[in-house]
Amino acid sequence: MELLIFFVCLCASAVGGICGIGGGVIIKPVLDLLGVMSVSTISFLSGLSVMSMSLVSVIRQRKSGLVDVRTGYLLAAGAVIGGAAGSALFQTLKLAVGRDPLVGMVQALLLAGVTFLTLMYSAFLRRRLPSYRVRSIPACMLIGSVMGLLSAFLGIGGGPINLGILYFAFSMQAKQAAATSLYIILFSQLSSLLTSMAKGTIPEFRWHHLLVMTAAGIAGGALGTRVNKRISAAGTEHLFAGLLVVVILICFFNAWRFAG
Repeated sequence: MELLIFFVCLCASAVGGICGIGGGVIIKPVLDLLGVMSVSTISFLSGLSVMSMSLVSVIRQRKSGLVDVRTGYLLAAGAVIGGAAGSALFQTLKLAVGRDPLVGMVQALLLAGVTFLTLMYSAFLRRRLPSYRVRSIPACMLIGSVMGLLSAFLGIGGGPINLGILYFAFSMQAKQAAATSLYIILFSQLSSLLTSMAKGTIPEFRWHHLLVMTAAGIAGGALGTRVNKRISAAGTEHLFAGLLVVVILICFFNAWRFAG
């Protein structure tokens, strides 16, 4: 089973590094589908795997010039606030519901919804609707907070949500959006981890699962960054769209399974 978990996390992190979606958008629903851990544990470990992947990617891309430093810092600052809020919201929902399967169903349906909206925008509406270049400090931080909140609450690192928002609010191209998204993911997941540690809400997990998923995240991040430098922007967008369709289908199946 550990080999299967490593393979899932490696592939997800590699694709996430290419597209800038973090990999958690694949790891979370696939591990939910496999039922190898509790929903809470998967959310937590998926976040750590994504954080390790984004750290490697950010370090390897630091000289690429793809990230606008001012915008990146403001979004990251907002993501720290949003990441803490998202982690707290997840714990509140967990305590209110009291059942992991029901929490998993809520996460799956919400993830399917935001992924579908992102797919519709990126594939059909992006070139028909106007995009913007937000520069206001409060607006940038607010946008970063929304990204961080959804990222931490869903346990996906940021997934497709970040790219859709970066396309729309900042008029970024595919590769620039991917690099900026990974930058935001790093800070939102770090904030979520520190919040869980401070509140003592870290779920039970097996240390070898943590090591396997973190190692896969690091290896996948390095591989994804290398491929991202060689693949065209159009190739990145096609891979992104195909991935979104797969994620939506898995999420709906997981929601049905959790409901049963």
